[in-house]
Amino acid sequence: MIYRIDFKAMGCHMIAMVDSSSSEAPEQLALLPSWFEDWEQSLSRFRTESELNKLNSLAGWPVKVSLTLWEVFQAALNAEKDSAGLVTAAVLDAVVNAGYDRSFDLMTQASMPAAFSPWKMTGSLKEVQLDQTAQTICLPIDMHLDFGGVAKGWAAHQAAQRLAEWGPALVSAGGDVAISAAQSNGEPWPLAIDDPFHPGEFLNTLMLGECGVATSGTDYRRWKQGGRWNHHIIDPRSGQPAQTDIVAATIIAPTAMQAEMAAKAVLISGSQQGMKWVEARPELCGMLVLETGEILNSKPMEHFFWSSL
Repeated sequence: MIYRIDFKAMGCHMIAMVDSSSSEAPEQLALLPSWFEDWEQSLSRFRTESELNKLNSLAGWPVKVSLTLWEVFQAALNAEKDSAGLVTAAVLDAVVNAGYDRSFDLMTQASMPAAFSPWKMTGSLKEVQLDQTAQTICLPIDMHLDFGGVAKGWAAHQAAQRLAEWGPALVSAGGDVAISAAQSNGEPWPLAIDDPFHPGEFLNTLMLGECGVATSGTDYRRWKQGGRWNHHIIDPRSGQPAQTDIVAATIIAPTAMQAEMAAKAVLISGSQQGMKWVEARPELCGMLVLETGEILNSKPMEHFFWSSL
């Protein structure tokens, strides 16, 4: 039997399912909101008393952190390395400068600064001083972190792995999806890909076993500032919202963390370089929806479409 729970966390709609014959499975699913609440209290930049905000406020000083924050920082470090710097957590000041200075559901046009000013980013997570034995992190004095999508991908992965003790699980954290295994009967999990141009409609349905999936897009978290449209995906090379011909990039990868990193890197790169980047990595496949409405699929992607099975 497939059990399901829906709830809100990390500013997103969350869905979790577990395919289990155990009577304990619904009880475990009911714990998910508390798991995400704990993770959010540690990782959210929107919570004044969060552990992340404490770390940011003490830039220049070593700060002992929880295992949760330590692991998410390591995931962020891997994302920066694997994307050659295109995806980095060291973007908080640039994101705030672009107008995203509060939870998205609290943003209004009246809260936007009248004009947009370019932001020059400096620094890399490689410059952060780590002490694994003491479990401390020391940020450079001018660096502040926003874990954003990497935290959601990590949380989805953690939740799916915990639920896997009771059966195959699927967890979607605002579209960052972790799947622990195919369903108990061997069938893949169906996962619809949203149409960014027609809300509520779908482009296709993916049929998936153990993997991670993520979609990065410019169509959802966007706002107008100083006569220009901004979005939350920062290109570290410019310190500004990425200028790209991609509206949405969906990536399938071995884990949700890898998928989230890859989707963002591809979107920032643009369709031509982004597709080359995906196809050079056999562990990835993806679908790109362009501003023109054109859809590009990497060669293995169509194998996962419901219509091709």
